[in-house]
Amino acid sequence: MIRNYFMFLVVAGVLVSMMPGNQPTNSIPLAEASETRDSESSRTSANAEPAPGEIALTREYNGHFYANVDINGSPIRVLVDTGASGIALSRGDARRAGLAVSAGMFDVIGEGANGDVHGEFVKLDRVSLGSKTAEGVSAVVLDEGGQSLLGQSFLSKFDAVEIRGDTMFLR
Repeated sequence: MIRNYFMFLVVAGVLVSMMPGNQPTNSIPLAEASETRDSESSRTSANAEPAPGEIALTREYNGHFYANVDINGSPIRVLVDTGASGIALSRGDARRAGLAVSAGMFDVIGEGANGDVHGEFVKLDRVSLGSKTAEGVSAVVLDEGGQSLLGQSFLSKFDAVEIRGDTMFLR
C-alpha cells in the first residue's frame, strides 16, 4: 500500500511537470550558485537572503523550482517537487547517470490519469546537492517523460525546505 502511494505521488509529480509550458529554459550550474546569490537576492524581498551554506533556488517562469543535482557523479537537472515521495528519472537522465535500463519497461510502477505508468525501480549510488549527499537512494526510471524530479527521499536530508516569495531555500 505504501509503495503504491509512493508511486502515485512520484507519477503525479512527473505528469504535472510534463504538461506543456513546464520545461525550463535556463539553468544555473551548481558551481555558479554562490556567484548568483547576490543577483537572486536582489530579485526577492529583503528578508529572502540565503544564509551561509544555504541553497537558494529561484522560481522559474513556469512557477516551478529546478536544481542541478549530481546523480552517480553526473549533473542532472531536476524539478524540485516537495510533494513527491521519491526521485523519478527520465530514461535519458538515467543513462547520463550510468544506470542500465531495460529496452522495454513492462513493470507497472503506478497509475496516472491515462492509465498504467511503466518503469523500473533502481538504486542510486550517490545523490548530491550542495553540501548534502545521500547514498543508496531508491528511485524510479520512467518509461515515458523527459523531466526528472527530486522528492522527499532526498529533500528530507535538509533541515528545512522553505519558500519565501520566489525563492526556495534548502538548509
